[in-house]
Order: sequence, then C-alpha cells, then structure tokens
Amino acid sequence: MENLRIGVPSKGRLAELATDLLKDAGLSFRRQDRSLFALVKDAPVEITFLRTDDIPVLCAEGAIDMGITGSDLVAEAGVELVERLALGVGNCRLAVCVPESSAIKTAADLDGARIATSFPHVTEKYLAEHGAKAHMVTLSGSVEVMISLGVADAIVDLVETGSTLAANRLRILDEIGRYETILIQNHNPRHAEMADRVVRRLEGVVIARSYSLLEYNIPRTKLAEAEKIAPGFNSPTVSALEDADWCAVRVMVPRKQVIPAMEQLEAIGASAILETQIANCRL
Repeated sequence: MENLRIGVPSKGRLAELATDLLKDAGLSFRRQDRSLFALVKDAPVEITFLRTDDIPVLCAEGAIDMGITGSDLVAEAGVELVERLALGVGNCRLAVCVPESSAIKTAADLDGARIATSFPHVTEKYLAEHGAKAHMVTLSGSVEVMISLGVADAIVDLVETGSTLAANRLRILDEIGRYETILIQNHNPRHAEMADRVVRRLEGVVIARSYSLLEYNIPRTKLAEAEKIAPGFNSPTVSALEDADWCAVRVMVPRKQVIPAMEQLEAIGASAILETQIANCRL
C-alpha cells in the first residue's frame, strides 16, 4: 500500500508550526536540504513540502491525502475537502479595510470600487451577498499600501493585531470571516486508517497545548469547594496523604484559567500548588 501523503508549507512561520506539531505527535522526519519529500520514521507516511496556497487544490486533486494550511486558503480555493481538525494556531480575521477618511460606510458602498486583495473569490462572494460588485485588483503579496499608491479604494486582507492598518491609516469596514490553521483531507485518502491515526495523534497535541496539569494539597474539608474551582476534564484525581485530614489533587485545567484557579485555590487553603505543562494526551 502507498504511503499516506501529507502536504505542509515549505517555508515561513506556518511551516515551522506544522513541523513542530507533527513531530510532537510522533511523526518525526528529516528534510534533506531543499527536498520536496521526506519520509516519516516508523510510519507509512510521506511529508510533501508545498506552497501554502497550493495545498487545498492539490489535496482536492489527490496529489496529497492530507494537508496543513489556513482555512482562509481553503475558502478561497473553493474546493471540496474534509476539515479533520482545527490546530489551535494561526487565528486571524479577513476584513474589508478602507482609509480612515473614506466616505465608504457600508459594504453596499463598495459597488463600483477597486479592491486590492489576495482573496478575490471570497471577496466577490461577500460583495454579492451585499448587492455590490467591484473591480478586483488581485495580488499575491502585501496589499495595505495599494490605497496609498492609488491602485485601490479598499483592501480585503488578513488582520491579526491591527497595527499594520493603523500604520497605513486604514480602518476596518467589515469582517468577512475568522480563520485558523486546519488539517484537511480529501475524500479518498490512500491510507484511510493511517489518516485517522494522524488525526488522533495531532488532536492529542492540540488538546494538550490548551490544558495544564494542576497539582495541589487541600484539607479534606475544603475538597468539595476546590472541585468547584477546578472540576477537571471529567473529575479530579484525589489521593490520600499521610495526614488523613489532607489529600493531594491532580486536575486538568484550561491554560487560560490556570492563574485565576491557583489564586482561588490558595485563598481557600490549598498549598504546594504546581502547574505542569502537558506534552500529549488522549481524552
């Protein structure tokens, strides 16, 4: 049977994120120089290094079975694929932006305007939903400067912090959608069973990255109160201590809630409170 083929970005920040994620999931490989292919150690999996923009189309066409790419690129490609897993990284917004001084107030006002973007298909669909039609200036690189150059009246681009918009004196007119990095798959993978194993492995890493293991000692009289603060994924693990009036607790806590949980536990009498990062898990 042929190897399962997974497409990953060949360069850039997403390439590093994808490589780290796969290796943390036990899918280790070594890329020789600028080779386009690499074999995964101890698994029937082949990694293919591609342009990020091409991954959705090549996956849909069957050149690769699975791929790691942005959901924005999948939407722009307009191809039929299965989204297997959100990977918890690369969150961004696709927004319509205009100059701060622009008279354009609504999406309908964009009718007849010139719009610079790397997402012409998504943009045209959005405009059609608002009864507008514009001239698309399709570009593959940065578009923020196109208004200053007189090429466009508005832009449609990915926004993370908004600092670039402020530097170019732009404001967000509307948000088209929110996107993130995802694992995609076509409908007929070469090795369906291995594809499911890859999903499960990556899922274990994604979940582990969003939780921490919290350990603490607590008087038994305060255990019920502590469990309300940090109930855990299913329930905490409670162990007896030599002092029968105390117990030790281990519990999974969402990382964003760890600091508040530690403060609340300390306030009710917990001690020896420790946070441990989780590398992988199965839930």
